[in-house]
Amino acid sequence: MEWFNVGKIVNTHGIWGEVRVISTTDFADERYEVGSELGLFKADGSKPIIVKVASHRKHKNFDLLTFEGYALLKDVEVFRDAVLKVSEKYLSDLEDNEFYYHEIIGCSVESLEGEVIGTVTEIIQTGANDVWAVQPVKGKTHYIPYIEDVVKTVDIESKKITIDALDGLLS
Repeated sequence: MEWFNVGKIVNTHGIWGEVRVISTTDFADERYEVGSELGLFKADGSKPIIVKVASHRKHKNFDLLTFEGYALLKDVEVFRDAVLKVSEKYLSDLEDNEFYYHEIIGCSVESLEGEVIGTVTEIIQTGANDVWAVQPVKGKTHYIPYIEDVVKTVDIESKKITIDALDGLLS
């Protein structure tokens, strides 16, 4: 079974078993819905723990979660620095021109002229649109905005993205 990151537990919150999560998903409401099952992967590399979300709320830039069976602070302290992941069986179909992060990261990026620019290494959420960090073989990282004027085609099957390298975009 394949697992995909949805967030990282960075701390506890309060005394009643709440954890503070920095989300890496665009679908926080769906992933953290009460009753949702997540895999909790601790930093020590041990076997994942399957947890069921008991509550979810937003607080500042964090998602605060509690899990069924983990009601107290002492129960969740050991989860600090653990990564929350969703099983592939819970991934839903997306609209046209929407992609999961794991589908984009690792794709090769080239210009309309066929020049290889680099590989997508990270996706940065800016609020307005995502920005893809593209690492060339040599040199500094390029930051490509995921907008219609720039990104022309995304072929998930062949892991290839074609962009229109507008003036100044790759400098």
